Amino acid sequence: MSSLATKLTARFQWASSPLIVSAPMRVMAGPALAVAVSRAGGLGFIGPTIKTNEMLAVLKEASALTRKSTNLALPASKNLPVGVGFQLWSDDLETATQAVEKYKPCVVWLYAPKDVKDLDTWSRRFRDVSSETQIWVQVGTLAEVRALLKAAQPPDAIVIQGSEAGGHGRASDGLGLFSLLPEAVDLVAGRIPLLAAGGIADARGASAALCLGASGVVLGTRFLASTEAKINPGYQREIIRADDGAVSTTRTLLYNHLRGVTGWPKEYSPRGVINRSFIEHQAGTSFDELKKRHDELVRLGEKAWGPDGRTATYAGASVGLVRNVKDAGDIVREIQEGVRRMLRHEEGAKL
Repeated sequence: MSSLATKLTARFQWASSPLIVSAPMRVMAGPALAVAVSRAGGLGFIGPTIKTNEMLAVLKEASALTRKSTNLALPASKNLPVGVGFQLWSDDLETATQAVEKYKPCVVWLYAPKDVKDLDTWSRRFRDVSSETQIWVQVGTLAEVRALLKAAQPPDAIVIQGSEAGGHGRASDGLGLFSLLPEAVDLVAGRIPLLAAGGIADARGASAALCLGASGVVLGTRFLASTEAKINPGYQREIIRADDGAVSTTRTLLYNHLRGVTGWPKEYSPRGVINRSFIEHQAGTSFDELKKRHDELVRLGEKAWGPDGRTATYAGASVGLVRNVKDAGDIVREIQEGVRRMLRHEEGAKL
């Protein structure tokens, strides 16, 4: 375990090594999931809410759940033992600042600014109201890492997201994690801890990322198949069903547009499982007709997801490694134990 990794984990006194982080997936990563991950020795994140003012109620719920967990019942002066994510392009800074000031999450994860200068603005505001809250920034290119190293408000950690990731990642200029991560490690040269994200779903991927220099690993798609995720059963079944993620997933804005989601900065595009909407779009069906078919199926509930479904199933290229639904705590412990076992075996082989 590197000194940076040890230092990072030490900041979160409930966490155990290696540090397993659940991604701040919008809406689907709520208080129950975040607290369950932290309770198991990881670091759980609450994802951005539909409207920023909803975050106050969500953090209140997380605080209540924390008080019920003896291993997370920290002194009043300490931060809430979960993190929270904000999408800078769509969230409101004033409301977000109020939420961070009141509940003091241990980490704020910043992502997708309209202008890179917004990262400094948001970081400064959060540090002013909660000095012990760490700032993590998610990036998908080496150029973004370089910019953060020169920033007036450098983050406490950088999340390196590979193009394999589900949800909204770099549209065209991102690299796969195992090419991007080691180059970022060399560039940072021990100044800032790096978290690895994108395409990690089990202990094998986590071990590989740690060996490449990550101080911790982030999983998103795997936690969609947890009992605590706020997810439609049809969506969750599709996560379990899908395989061969290199072929069965793609980056496209189509699903966003069908759901009426617009406004993302042009650098970003989501990865999701291919379904009937995408196939018909590729075949030349008009958007208006696709929208009509999409909305009709959404009204039927769970049938909106699946290979014959039409709505978004955001998921990473590692979706084929997600084969069952488990409690989030079991996922954390299983990966941590698997990593320890693999790294002990590797060390023994060297001896």
